[in-house]
Order: sequence, then C-alpha cells, then structure tokens
Amino acid sequence: MEVIKTAIDGVVIIEPRIFGDARGYFFESFSQREFDEKVRKINFVQDNESMSTYGVMRGLHFQRPPFTQSKLVRVVKGAVLDVAVDIRKGSPTYGQHVAVELTADNHRQFFVPRGFAHGFAVLSDEAIFQYKCDNFYAPQADGGISILDSSLGIDWHIPTEKALLSEKDTKHELLKDFDSPFSIDMNLYPEL
Repeated sequence: MEVIKTAIDGVVIIEPRIFGDARGYFFESFSQREFDEKVRKINFVQDNESMSTYGVMRGLHFQRPPFTQSKLVRVVKGAVLDVAVDIRKGSPTYGQHVAVELTADNHRQFFVPRGFAHGFAVLSDEAIFQYKCDNFYAPQADGGISILDSSLGIDWHIPTEKALLSEKDTKHELLKDFDSPFSIDMNLYPEL
C-alpha cells in the first residue's frame, strides 16, 4: 500500500496495490502489519457499513473523550467526498480540513485520526461506505459540527438545496460556537 500524506499531519490517504487481469482484480483492503508500520499502531475493534443515495450528507461527527475514535474509511460502491476537520484546540491546523474523493474505482482509503470531525457527501446515485473504528460506538459521546458551516470552506460538490441531512445533523453547532473537548497536547491514544 502507498501512504499519501496530506496537509494535516496524521490524516492520510491510502492507495492499495491492485492486481488485475481479465478475471477481475484483487487487493488487500487492510493489513495490520503494514498499517502499523506505515501509518501508526492501531487496534480496530468495530467495522461499520452504510448505504446512501445521491445528496446524502453525513457528519461532521466525532465521539467525545474517553470514547474518541479513529476511522479508516472506504467506498465499495459509488463515490463520496470524504472530509476530516481538525477540532483539536491549540492545533496549528484547527478548523482546517482535508477532503478526498473515495470511489469504488479508485479503491482509496482515508484515515481520520482521533481529534477530528468526520463527514461525507454522496456524489453517485448510490454509495456503500465502509469504515473501521478503533473504539466502540458510544451514543452518549456523540458530537458534531455543522456540515454546512460555510466558515470551514468545504466544497461538498453538491448544491446545498440538494443536500439530504438527518434531523440530528441539522442541529450541530457552527465551529465558532463549538467548545472542543480535544486539544493538541492530550494523549488521544492512551492504550499506546
């Protein structure tokens, strides 16, 4: 796998090595050994999958400490714009984001570390989205930033009037009103 660094330290794009022939293709979608060597040591404990249609926007989600999560995300059908926003107080990249298009064709994966809000917008008629988490889901720790916060400067590649959001996602705060539970100096990986 090739690890592509982004403008924000710790947020990376992963491109697998794909072996293809007339029969189709094969690739390792995850190797613990290679991930530990090339990205960081991690222990994923939960896999999730969602299906969404064009215009669906999910996020920008995170879990509050001590239930914080890192995510390794990918698309197995369709296309999404996937985004990670730095919400660590004191970070030189606080409020900045990285966006990457993930598709069934490019097989890219996106690693979103703890201390980041995460969201995506569906660009295809339908998308199946899968992700690994390094901590279990804890509903009492749910948090979010408004996915439509214009101050973040995210081009979602979807007209706002076509965006489909859950009721919960319409109620998240703007970044300027948000009191982040994360800081740049906290140990977001206490198990290491």
